[in-house]
Amino acid sequence: MESNYSVLMSVYYKEHPEYLRQSMQSIYDQTIPTDDFVLVCDGPLTPALDTVITDMQKIFGFRLHVVRLLKNGGLGNALNVGMQQCKNNLVARMDSDDISRSDRCERQLAVFRAHPEFSLVSGIIEEFSDTIDHVTVRRIVPEQQADILAFAKKRNPFNHPCIMYKKSDVEAAGGYQDFYLLEDYYLWIRMLQQGFIGYNLQEPLLWMRAGSAMYKRRGGWKYVESQRKLFAYMSKSGFISQTDYWVQSMVRLVGAVMPNWLRKILFKNILRK
Repeated sequence: MESNYSVLMSVYYKEHPEYLRQSMQSIYDQTIPTDDFVLVCDGPLTPALDTVITDMQKIFGFRLHVVRLLKNGGLGNALNVGMQQCKNNLVARMDSDDISRSDRCERQLAVFRAHPEFSLVSGIIEEFSDTIDHVTVRRIVPEQQADILAFAKKRNPFNHPCIMYKKSDVEAAGGYQDFYLLEDYYLWIRMLQQGFIGYNLQEPLLWMRAGSAMYKRRGGWKYVESQRKLFAYMSKSGFISQTDYWVQSMVRLVGAVMPNWLRKILFKNILRK
């Protein structure tokens, strides 16, 4: 198994410049550095964001490849475009406002070396709202394939912000497809259905920036309809039962209509650990 890996990140005009800088710096600080960082600018950016990218180009040098899209086309489209530019088969996903632990990629590479049959390797994320010294909750996902499959019938079985995957296997499953806020979940389901094997390290790999805005995105009719469509696909394709479909649809409906403050409590005390 090769030790080289690409990093895939997408950024758009609403991102905070300092968050982008911290995120990219955490990739630069990896104990096993990447030789290929693909940054997709999803539409025109602000001057402040462009300044950060210029600064980071000086730091990364030839390793940073900036891909600029003429207009914002959404995360799924941006990641597909960026993935085509990744020169390595192993690709580490990174969001433009999160912070990777310095040994994150080293740990994931070690798993791929030990288990070349794996296609997806993620781990635990720790959510913070101010600084990484103030972690509020963890999102823990199951370790082994059997538990991952069971978990996937109800919730997203991998933490997308810190996943590393084989580009060839993701492309074989059809890549990212348009699915409002659920592009990754939809992709994992299709990969699991096709027999690709996943694994989740039972240790923190990344600090994820959380706040009221994140919980707000998990509400509203557009999001609940997107979830209903995903579970409808899972039911029609035989991944879950019809009963599971109705149960999960009702659970999502309740979560969508509740006030944001209550949704935040739900995520922190029930859906997170």
